[in-house]
Amino acid sequence: MFFPISEYQERLTKTKHRMAASGIDVLLVTDPANMNYLSGYDAWSFYVHQLLVIFIEEDQPYWIGRGQDASAAIHTSWLDKEHIYPYADDYVQSTEKHPMEFVSDFIKSKNRDKHRIAAEFDAYYFTAMNFLKLQEGLPNAKFKDGTNLVNWVRIIKSENEIECIKIASQISEIAMQAAFDTIEPGVKQSDAVAAISHAQIRGTDDYGGDYPAIVPLLPTGEKTSACHLTWTDETFKPGDPVIIEIGGCYKRYHSPLARTIILGMPDERSQYIADVVVEGINTTLDVIQPGMTCGEVELVWKKVIEKHGILKDSRLGYSMGLNYPPDWGEHTASLRAGDKTVLEPNMTFHMIPGIWLDNMGIEISESFRVTETGCEVLADFPRELLVKPNIRLA
Repeated sequence: MFFPISEYQERLTKTKHRMAASGIDVLLVTDPANMNYLSGYDAWSFYVHQLLVIFIEEDQPYWIGRGQDASAAIHTSWLDKEHIYPYADDYVQSTEKHPMEFVSDFIKSKNRDKHRIAAEFDAYYFTAMNFLKLQEGLPNAKFKDGTNLVNWVRIIKSENEIECIKIASQISEIAMQAAFDTIEPGVKQSDAVAAISHAQIRGTDDYGGDYPAIVPLLPTGEKTSACHLTWTDETFKPGDPVIIEIGGCYKRYHSPLARTIILGMPDERSQYIADVVVEGINTTLDVIQPGMTCGEVELVWKKVIEKHGILKDSRLGYSMGLNYPPDWGEHTASLRAGDKTVLEPNMTFHMIPGIWLDNMGIEISESFRVTETGCEVLADFPRELLVKPNIRLA
């Protein structure tokens, strides 16, 4: 395990405080990031049903998952063997048995079947069938929504977590440099992404990288108006704009970074939008400090771009850090109008002020940590529209 057991125990204690405040006796944690956060468990096993069961009065959670993954729980978590409960393989993708039937029987065996039980109703890995089977198996329980309960505990990072994110930032710099070096007219998009992915996984000389929660995004040409496209096997063409949105990842902690490259001289419109985006980022980063709300941060950005006649109706950014596919965001605070979350030291955000128009787009983003006096930008990469062949980066 990367973190000391005492840190996991502190995380569990904070989670139980939130459970108590919400009137929850039992919490079922199915989000793999939350499972990792509370136990250390780390395996590519989230394609089958798995979870942590937290009883508010017990000092360890219980891991429940597929039998062949129990060894991974022993190797990667701080839980003792008495808190690892595997189910048999005939529960896996069966039409006759369901893992939540196993979970229900386990909760009954602990005499908690009449308690207030919360599950992460809106987590990616909690299905409608999960809920139906739990209701069927625990008819006397009172079910509550525990969505994002653990996520809000995660929003303020420990110094150990910050160190992981800073290493991830170094990896994102290396991967972005690989993108800049590789993307040229005549090169296949897939070859450029292969170079990016190699850099992400190789990491630094001292630290290897993890697989990121999001694959490299690479909208190209007119497709830069669509921010979430990946790559094709087409070749880059002279004059193409290319958006690169990637993330370095270390110990499952992310530091996303986005830039836009122009393969040739940018037209006046592209350069103008890029200049406005950079002005907005710089102005906003300069004023961020603890005590501001997320909505106040977004308003600073909004005022800068609106004076230049540009509107952005999507959020400016979001809290990020520990995660698994399909997202590196934490699903808590967003930098957008109306979000009253107050910034505190060691919150980490991805500020991604992309501007997407009908036939083009510009993305230039930064990940940052809120400090005691302001904010710290995590990656060090030129914050500008990257132009080739006129700009060569060391």
